[in-house]
Amino acid sequence: MELVPLGTMTARLRKPYLLPKTPVGDRLIYEVESGTFEGDRLRGAMHGTSTADWLTIGPDGTATLDVRSVLLTDDGAYVFLHYSGRVDVSNGSGAPLYAAPLFETGDDRYRWLNRVQAVAKGVLDGLVLTYEVCYLR
Repeated sequence: MELVPLGTMTARLRKPYLLPKTPVGDRLIYEVESGTFEGDRLRGAMHGTSTADWLTIGPDGTATLDVRSVLLTDDGAYVFLHYSGRVDVSNGSGAPLYAAPLFETGDDRYRWLNRVQAVAKGVLDGLVLTYEVCYLR
């Protein structure tokens, strides 16, 4: 298995909504104010207002990511991005976030993304989230 760099994904988040003690644990909803993806083969910005992370935190401090977004590439293609992942928040903030992004598009120029399984490692600094994204080969 080989990790092939795909790019850097950066998101500026809004302050989260906290819903404590839901049936699945504490839930934090982070809306994304803005975001970019910058790589050699994929470049663009988050599009629209539907981008968010519906994060849940279980009783053991394991947080589960559930993120959906639309990326508008620099050359006008729409790419849907969805990822889940995990982060250990049992000791507070600062732990790396691990994610498994999937892409969907109907644009012929980016159809190769439909067959990609990506992996990402992220860092949250205040309300700025930065991921290094690779795909598996």
